[in-house]
Amino acid sequence: MAEKKKLGKELTKGIIVENPVLRLVLGTCPTLATTTSVESAIGMGLAASIVLICSNVVISALRKVIPDKVRIPAYIVIIASFVTIVQMVVKAFLPSLDEQLGVYLPLIVVNCIILGRAEAFANKNSVIASAVDGLGMGIGFTAALFLMGAVREIFGAGTFLGTGIPFLSENPMLIFILPPGGFFVYGILMAVVNRIAESKGKKRAELRGCEACPMAATCAINKKEVAES
Repeated sequence: MAEKKKLGKELTKGIIVENPVLRLVLGTCPTLATTTSVESAIGMGLAASIVLICSNVVISALRKVIPDKVRIPAYIVIIASFVTIVQMVVKAFLPSLDEQLGVYLPLIVVNCIILGRAEAFANKNSVIASAVDGLGMGIGFTAALFLMGAVREIFGAGTFLGTGIPFLSENPMLIFILPPGGFFVYGILMAVVNRIAESKGKKRAELRGCEACPMAATCAINKKEVAES
């Protein structure tokens, strides 16, 4: 019973409490770039979620085998393998989505959410817990992208999933599908989420530098070793 409760907590934390985009402020580059439409937002979210779950499972299963000194390169090889598979499937069966996502699909390899969960969670927990963590974070990431994509497409193009909306389709506000509109919608959503978090006694999400990343300590060690060499 306790184990099920723990897994349930791991699943929901990525959706609400530790939403990677709106609470941890990670993965902002693909978030802003691929949310000009609902289709591309959902496509990016699902692609990243598949890679996140699969890489978490494999990294967790191999966590006692991978030498500590080469764990980051090992993570990248594992993640890159799953990204390649996902990219090939998308190219074969969803060429229009592949065209929409462009370079951001292969760049999932270096998505800080995926690398961060590998280092902060999968490297320290069981396979099942890591899979659940990846699923929760993936759902949270996809949900955040969907919200942004819906707002930007509805107001910026006057459509929803390509279907025209009366009045808005005739008077779209193009600013919403341009980069400034992405920052504006992102800021509004973060403000709303912060307000909800504060009402529940939780801390606000803050825009921070590298120290906010789960891999910050590793990067600092690598930089020090390079400098000394």
